[in-house]
Parts: sequence; structure tokens; C-alpha cells
Amino acid sequence: MKHVKPHIVTDSLLKGRGAQLNTHNSFQKSKYVQTDDPIMWWQAEEMDEKTATTYIEVFPKNILSRNNSPDIPFNYSINPYNGCEHGCVYCYARNSHEYWGYSAGRDFEEKILYKPKGHEMLRQLFRSGKWEPQLIVLSGNTDCYQPAERDLQLTRQLLQVFLEHKHPVGLITKNSLILRDLDLLKELAKLNLVGVTISITTLQEEIRRTMEPRTSSVANRLRAVEELTKAGIPVNVNMAPIIPGINSDEIFSLVEAVSQRGAISVQYIMARLNGQIALIFEDWVKKAMPERAEKVLAIIKETHGGSLNESRWKTRMRGEGHFANHVASMFRVARKKFLPEEKNFELDYSHFVTNTEKQLTLF
Repeated sequence: MKHVKPHIVTDSLLKGRGAQLNTHNSFQKSKYVQTDDPIMWWQAEEMDEKTATTYIEVFPKNILSRNNSPDIPFNYSINPYNGCEHGCVYCYARNSHEYWGYSAGRDFEEKILYKPKGHEMLRQLFRSGKWEPQLIVLSGNTDCYQPAERDLQLTRQLLQVFLEHKHPVGLITKNSLILRDLDLLKELAKLNLVGVTISITTLQEEIRRTMEPRTSSVANRLRAVEELTKAGIPVNVNMAPIIPGINSDEIFSLVEAVSQRGAISVQYIMARLNGQIALIFEDWVKKAMPERAEKVLAIIKETHGGSLNESRWKTRMRGEGHFANHVASMFRVARKKFLPEEKNFELDYSHFVTNTEKQLTLF
């Protein structure tokens, strides 16, 4: 059956934003509701016009976040930013913004918290003598190369500390801004201290602009895969998430495209819409793709036992049922065809040094 590209309606969408509403923070007892009061309506309209991003300094006690999920292959991550201006409408990280007192909706994209002392805290940890080297990933939650990084350079500062101490690091991003730091990444790669995952959801630029409004273009992400590979840095690609009826027909073309640019492996994650993300995505898809919204939502539910939400370990990432099995089969065939020598990259933990000042005196 020939795939019909979705007709995207953009007239009613906020320019440059994924979420079209601010959902209620589930930790707060009170919430805003619409009323017939003309003053309240006027205030609401004024608020809707304000889409500028606000940046807020935060100073956490710990820079590392510990992960206990058996579905994720690392225990520690660093998120230089909380909230993400990329605005991916399906993003699982949205719910975490509620812990800071904000909404998982537009607040997640418009109120970005950043940690200016993160690199100093990481250096103190490495020098403490208590840390045993193991994989730390930038970022396990929000993107470490989101637009704020261009000026704040928090991720670059962290990479400098990883290099000073010769400590392994993984990076996950949707932004080609990572190429700015090729000088550091090349030095890390010489000692097998770095691996990069580039997330590419679709090869269709119109869908990317609507669903992930402030991420790098498809062309720039493919370029990032190619340039990182040429620089000797191992690159995995995540097709994440696979959304039925939106990008699920692109598995073969996407795997082929990234294999041609040097990716050593490709992974995927099925769409799951936990917590407030279900409300945000449902609102968005009905506005952006009204003719296919109900079908998209119905198949997402079918892959997760009749619900948009999915929290079961070892099931939530892959889904279940006929459609999920079909996706898994297509990926097996695509990998066999385009990545027959798919590789698992091993980082080297033997180079780690705690006292870099002592190390310098040897030369």
C-alpha cells in the first residue's frame, strides 16, 4: 500500500513551539481555568502572545543524576539544562519540568533552567578520590546541545573536564551544534573515551519543523553523523520515537541514509506518551494532522495495551502487539540490509586520572 504523506496544518500552531498549551502541574493543588470574565480572557490572550524563552540559573547539590531503569544502558547522566527549547512535542522529559514547579507544556520550552557550575562540580567529583570511572552520559533527559548551549557553552566546559581527567563520556543530541566541539571530541576519541548518539526521528523536513520545531534540520543532523564519523568518533543513531502513521514508514530509508554516512549502529524506540505528554501530543496532533490524528492515537494505544501511557520495564521502549512486532521485523531487515556489520563500541576506562595537576608535573 502506498504511503500518503500527512497533510500538516500550521495556521493554528504557535511558531517555533511544539506544545500548544500549558498543562496543569500535577504537583499543584490549584490550577488555572477558563472563565467568561472578559478581563481573564484578555490576560490569557496576552499570555499566549509571549513565547520568548527565559533562562534561569540553578545551583543543584549534585551534578550527576542516577538512573535505575533496566531499559537504559547507563547509570549516570548529567543534564546541563532542565527544560528544552527544541520543543519536541512527544518528549518524555517534559514531565520532569513539573518537579521544578513548571508545566510540562509550553513552560518546558520557554523556561530553561541551567547549571553554570556543573563543570566545577564534576571536577570536584573526579578529584575526590571516591569516584570509580563508569559511563556518564550527556544528556539522559534534556538535550545538552539545545539552543542555549551556543552562548552558555556548559556542555563544552563539561567535555573539557572529561578530557582533563581522561574519563569516558557519551553524548545524545538532536543538534548539529555538537560539531563545534570536534576538537575536544577528537582528543577523547583517540583514547576511546567518547561515543555519540544522534537522534533522527524523520527524514521529512516539514514533519521535523512541526514536530521538533527548534532542533537542527534533517540535513544538518545527517551531516553531523558524517562529519563525526570522518573525525574518528563512533556514532549510533536513534530513530526515536517511531510514531505510527507519521514516521513509521521511514525505517528503511532512514537506516539506509545513516548507514551511508558512517553510523556504526541504529536503534529505535516506540512512541509512548506518559503523564502530561499524552495531553500535549493529543492536542498537537489534532491541530497539526487532523485527518489522521485518531488513527495515530489508536495505533499508539494498540502498541501499549490500550493506553497512551506505558511504564512497564522492558516493554515500554518497544511496545507489543501486531504493529510493534511489524516495526521490530522491519528494523531487523533494515539492519541486515544496510548495516550487516553493525558494531558495539567499547569505551576504555583505564585512562582515568584523579589528580590532573600531579599528572602535568610528569611532563
